[in-house]
Amino acid sequence: MAPMLRLPRLLALALLLAALAPAAAPAAPAPTASAESETRFDDDDGREADADDPGIWVHPWLPGRSVVVGTLKNAGLTAFDLQGRTLQDVPAPPAPGAPEDDNAAGRFNNVDVVYGVRGRGRPLDLAVVSDRGRDQIRFFAIDPLRALFGRAPLRDVTAPEPPLVFSADQEQVNDQTTAYGLAAWTDRHGRAFVVTSQRERDRLALLRVVPTPEGFTYERVDTLRLPSSFELPGAGSWEPCSDEDGVKPQVEGMVVDADRGLLFFAQETVGLWRVPVSAAGFGGDGELFERVREFGVPYDREFDPEEDEFACELREDLPPGTAFAGEHLSADAEGLTIYRGARGRGHLIASSQGDDSFSVFADRGLGPHLGTFEIADGPATDGVQESDGTQVVSTALGPRFPRGLFVTHDGEDEPGAAGRGDATNFKLVPWERVAAAFDPALLVEPRAWDPRR
Repeated sequence: MAPMLRLPRLLALALLLAALAPAAAPAAPAPTASAESETRFDDDDGREADADDPGIWVHPWLPGRSVVVGTLKNAGLTAFDLQGRTLQDVPAPPAPGAPEDDNAAGRFNNVDVVYGVRGRGRPLDLAVVSDRGRDQIRFFAIDPLRALFGRAPLRDVTAPEPPLVFSADQEQVNDQTTAYGLAAWTDRHGRAFVVTSQRERDRLALLRVVPTPEGFTYERVDTLRLPSSFELPGAGSWEPCSDEDGVKPQVEGMVVDADRGLLFFAQETVGLWRVPVSAAGFGGDGELFERVREFGVPYDREFDPEEDEFACELREDLPPGTAFAGEHLSADAEGLTIYRGARGRGHLIASSQGDDSFSVFADRGLGPHLGTFEIADGPATDGVQESDGTQVVSTALGPRFPRGLFVTHDGEDEPGAAGRGDATNFKLVPWERVAAAFDPALLVEPRAWDPRR
């Protein structure tokens, strides 16, 4: 059983006093920004494009030719330019074995971009992808010359038969408690590392990327197990509700601050964590520094025979457990990204999927909560709802995004690609629009950070 998290006494007292305080006035509407461009996916060819997580690759010679890489789950991986035009579609791998084996096919979940990875030849920039369908990690080299001319920039450089991350065999892979969320980074020696989470479980794995003559593979360095049950001082223990038996509170959104040696990750129905991480492994059990609003709130769980699953309903009578709830994030807590400014300054940004907003924290996640914002309807695109993955870069990316770029998944694209109301896509937002929505404004430092430095 995972260890229970114990809240410090002073924190418990502060939370109890806050619960007894008079009700605050209704919060003012969150500041908003609008997107400049967006992607379009057409499922008429049966690809089942379901956008999820973006990564931004900064072009080394002409930043205006930078590329955004996004996962489309069953439909694989896509690369698009800063106007949202598709440059390349990479299908997910087929299921192994014969069709009658009914094995799981590839399903790309999360992506991150790393620079200057040393292998058997010249250093490469890589898009690193979690294949949750086959419980593997895959690697795609990004070609600057092809991107410069608007051509397909991705090349699969994964070694044949990469190892399973969490599963012991194909039977366990088919259960789909597989590689899910992902964050990657390189050290000053050009060595790459990946942290990935396990779907519907409470484990993280740290992997070292290994170059071989046939391509890139990986080996496990360390594992971290998270709490799935939490002790609330004076209120017993609590664990998040699940609509299936045996499902643990999983992690998806993650980002590594390599300069500080910190991993930030979002346990979806619990909150935001940080833990030291290095080439040698995880540096402890981690710290839960921001809880979701549903944390500690009792609930009723009843089986729905029509849906063949359990339904979770939060209690509305505000019992004592609500004193431990967070203030800024509504479950699920999802995508995480870091805006990097000069001299170590910056912001941590977290997607609050439950209320269609994004939270900003000072000092790259070590400082206080600065506020929330939303991506609203604008002249060029609709707004963002139910966001999963996010990515921001402070670097100037040509005339369209001269002061940085924020990209986020939109879970309810309207009117929807190919006329589908339930379509998803990615929105591209000039960072200065987000920064200017705050008072005082957030950092805007387009010359402060070079991803290859």
